[in-house]
Amino acid sequence: MKRLKPILPALCVFCLALLVRIIYNLTVARDYFPKYDSGQYQAIAFNLLDEHCFCLHPFVPIVDRAPLWPWLIAEVALIFGRANIYDRLFLCALGAGTCLFLYLFAHDLFGKRIGFVAGLIACIYPALYIYDGWMYTESLYTFLLIAICYCVLCIQRGKDQQRTRLWIVCGVLLALLSLTRPNGIILIVLFIVWTIFMHWRKVLCKHTLRNVALTTLIACALIAPWTIRNYHVSHSFVPIATGDGTVLLGAYNDKTLTDPGSLGSWSNPLHATTQTSATLKPFLPYLFSCNPVCEIQREDASKNAAFQWIRTHLSSMPAMLVYHLRNLWTPITPEADLPMYRFPQQTSAQFVL
Repeated sequence: MKRLKPILPALCVFCLALLVRIIYNLTVARDYFPKYDSGQYQAIAFNLLDEHCFCLHPFVPIVDRAPLWPWLIAEVALIFGRANIYDRLFLCALGAGTCLFLYLFAHDLFGKRIGFVAGLIACIYPALYIYDGWMYTESLYTFLLIAICYCVLCIQRGKDQQRTRLWIVCGVLLALLSLTRPNGIILIVLFIVWTIFMHWRKVLCKHTLRNVALTTLIACALIAPWTIRNYHVSHSFVPIATGDGTVLLGAYNDKTLTDPGSLGSWSNPLHATTQTSATLKPFLPYLFSCNPVCEIQREDASKNAAFQWIRTHLSSMPAMLVYHLRNLWTPITPEADLPMYRFPQQTSAQFVL
């Protein structure tokens, strides 16, 4: 019991968070099945198992999805079976891990009591657990991001002997984050900037430059095999995945500027404006079954169309950026595929809303 006492608060936070997330999945998300992006992730995972190909459709390789989440779905399916409840229970464990890291973060910064209260709030905070019943990358990305933040805090406060191990762990986490979503690579740059700032402030003095080089090298070494694979199938330099063109065009169009329900949000480029529809028209016959070369051409065309829209709507950009800022601080996403929106008639879904 004496050995358990120091870790008892952390254990309570983890178990409560796990319980809340399992209840959410067995009530609100009871009838959930993958659609849209989650359906594509699952299809890629099953093709990994059946065709040994990172493909949305059999034997047609793709480069517009980051690999880590489909790989994890494939591993879960291989061990437990292909029912999506196993994937969502895996996300429940990740979500509970996120709450645990939040507890540790607050504990180290403010003490035991505030740390425990922060951990309990994280357990029952809906804007955290709603993603653990939704087979998108949000839960995995959030878990890895908060793990990196906590690792950085430990590096800043740790002793030199402990720091070397933490630098290595941070490199692995940065690579996993990047392989979850392409914008994770930005975190590697931010990590380097943080290290230089800490070195300048003399918070990190000994072997700092060597250690940040080691962390960056580990992250790049773990990402490199996937980049090589992408070059092999597409003959283009794609570090993780394409998709930035679709994201930009879906965010900057007439609908996200004028439609009250979509202001500053994201809208399918095919339905946003006549201009964006015309941009994607050549790709419509194989929009969701492109080969890698076609995917890159589609994303480049979408990106150019988004920049063209921005150039022709410069007077509207301040308003658009205000909408983005407002949405950034809205604690819930309007994504229609969330279980509580998919099954709004359920009492449990209404309770969460």
